[in-house]
Amino acid sequence: MKNTPVLTVLALCCALIAPSSKAEPAIPKIGFLGASTAEQANHLLKAFKQGLHERGYEEGKNILIETRFADGKLDRLPALAAELKALNVSVIAAPPHAAAAAAKKVTPDTPIVFALVGDPVSAGFVQSLAHPGGNMTGLSTINVELGAKRLELLKEAFPKTTRAAVLYNPGDATNDLQLVKIEQAAKTLGIQLLPLAVTKTEEFEPAFARIVKEHADALLVIENPVNFTQRDTLVAFATKSRLPAMYALKEFVDAGGVMSYSVSFAEQVRSSATFVDKILKGAKPGDLPVEQPTRIELILNLKAAEAQGLKISPSLLLRADQVIR
Repeated sequence: MKNTPVLTVLALCCALIAPSSKAEPAIPKIGFLGASTAEQANHLLKAFKQGLHERGYEEGKNILIETRFADGKLDRLPALAAELKALNVSVIAAPPHAAAAAAKKVTPDTPIVFALVGDPVSAGFVQSLAHPGGNMTGLSTINVELGAKRLELLKEAFPKTTRAAVLYNPGDATNDLQLVKIEQAAKTLGIQLLPLAVTKTEEFEPAFARIVKEHADALLVIENPVNFTQRDTLVAFATKSRLPAMYALKEFVDAGGVMSYSVSFAEQVRSSATFVDKILKGAKPGDLPVEQPTRIELILNLKAAEAQGLKISPSLLLRADQVIR
């Protein structure tokens, strides 16, 4: 019995150093796949993290975020999506169309949440908006429908417009659909279109040369990752050429562009965190209906227009959601 205290102490020590039978739950990892550069998409990543924060997530504490950006080189997206898949992320947030398409090809089983897709049904991402099915869901920008409206607003802002250049990417299915709608609207408005396909940065200068040579008197820029990453270049060309231009994103107006008509991309991406939250809590992407925007903003940069010697019609100024002076 003299050894009892010693045995008791040994037993207590073993209990203290023995590994716990209850393992700590693994912190879920989220992949964030962008088509542009990290710098250009920084405001979107911030919005996404803000959306997660609003739902109780803190990066590094109860959530981990792995980011990958293609720097505008869309052919890199599949490899980047594969990297995220290899990290066993619980869900991939792929806001733009190109990123979502790449993720879908690489990983047909990992949940994917998009936020900046014009027509997810036509793209084959979902079966329907109400019943997505499969492993994808998110938010639509309805950009396909907005293309024609942007041309109408461009004509209203600058009534003398008769020949408008359109910069688009034929490799983006949404761009092709938009162009069809824009061509239909052009016939009604009496505008001759000059469609210019731009699939990579090197093709901008030849496109600019054609715009000048063929005397286009207005410019319509369709949203896609190539145009987005080169928005400063596009705005600089329009400014130098004193060319009235309508853009599909507010970010172009922030860069000095004259006007845009679109949903807020930052708000879309912030809202996509709701889908991520639901998926992490057990919901299936195919059961979460795709959401459409309820607010589309017309933003006019009067300061930029005046610097170019352009006058926006007073009627449109009164209808603008925001006027930068």
